[in-house]
Amino acid sequence: MTFSLGVVGAGQFGGQFAHLFMLHPGVSAVYAVDERPERAEEAVRQHHLTGTMASFDDLLASDVDAVAIFTQRWTHGPLVERALRAGKHVYSAVPMAITEAEIARIIEAVRETGKVYMMGETSYYNPATVYARNRQAAGDFGRLFYTEGDYVHDMDLGFYDAYAYSGGEQWKETASYPPMLYPTHAIGGVLGATASHAVSVSCVGVRDDRGDGVFDREISMFGNDFSNATALFEMSDGGAMRTNEMRRVGYPSHIRESRFRFFGTEASFEQLANVTVWQNKAAVEDISHLMATQASMSLDDPSLENVAPELRDAFVSGLAPVHDSSRLPAEFQGAPNGHEGSHHFLVDDFVTAVNSGTLPPVNAWTAARFTLPGIIAHESALQNGARLPIPDFGDAPTAL
Repeated sequence: MTFSLGVVGAGQFGGQFAHLFMLHPGVSAVYAVDERPERAEEAVRQHHLTGTMASFDDLLASDVDAVAIFTQRWTHGPLVERALRAGKHVYSAVPMAITEAEIARIIEAVRETGKVYMMGETSYYNPATVYARNRQAAGDFGRLFYTEGDYVHDMDLGFYDAYAYSGGEQWKETASYPPMLYPTHAIGGVLGATASHAVSVSCVGVRDDRGDGVFDREISMFGNDFSNATALFEMSDGGAMRTNEMRRVGYPSHIRESRFRFFGTEASFEQLANVTVWQNKAAVEDISHLMATQASMSLDDPSLENVAPELRDAFVSGLAPVHDSSRLPAEFQGAPNGHEGSHHFLVDDFVTAVNSGTLPPVNAWTAARFTLPGIIAHESALQNGARLPIPDFGDAPTAL
């Protein structure tokens, strides 16, 4: 079986994924849609796509089977819901949405339409998460009682350029996006290896003091002045999870943006920027080589022309030894990859789910558990760290 797909948002990220969708043997056609028609046309030329469509409305009115949404992060919820209601399968970049109500409407639309929804969370396929997931399945941690997931990405290391590229002259209004409304790289990497979910949270937000108009409440379209935030979550299994979302930090985020720690009664796992260890009560094992990814293309590749140099590592990092590349289509061999080898798996899992009529790993219910804790954490920070309950939409059904 094959299906056709429209990529909405043909910028830096969308173009890379359009290329992989076009390569996949389970996809018959790929169309590009962008508010700037020249970007859609360039994506078609560069990645040999099927063609363009004039607008999102035109795409929804067409007979294309699925859409992949790579628009600004605060726009995903309404676009996803519209696409599902139009009878399209949906792949969405993170986050799932920015309010609990938007998440609820997406889950309701998936239930009612029976269409596939998948959130493209890269950390689910992060080498650290893959390794911890395998160790947890084998029972090697014992009881996991404390975990950490950090998304540590300084604004100076490429984000100013990225927001200016996507936001135009008023980019500072959107560059102030609240850190905890983009929580899935940190939370998803932890929950992707465990069976629990967050049930309450207390969060502290750090107000920015740079004074350059970013994270300025008076300029921000979100009324936000938090540049960093730290949240402590109570988990459904009685354990605890801490996450950091940092945008002003002296840390080499181009080396490793997302990093994790898992502590169990029998063993533990810890990461720094370039070191990863597995530990038990007897010894420490350096497993950094298992996390190391291989570059999938040159940092000077023409397709990265519009990507800030500080961000290019994330667009080229390929597979690590812990990845099972044997499950990927042969057409992906030698193809560009990114975000620590996740891009190939993200595309393949969505295509497989659509063509088989099954739930993908990061389905709507899982995506809600990766996303909603951050939304509630941001509200906690606005309430000076008040401990707040986190609603839950339940486990995913066994079938669509």
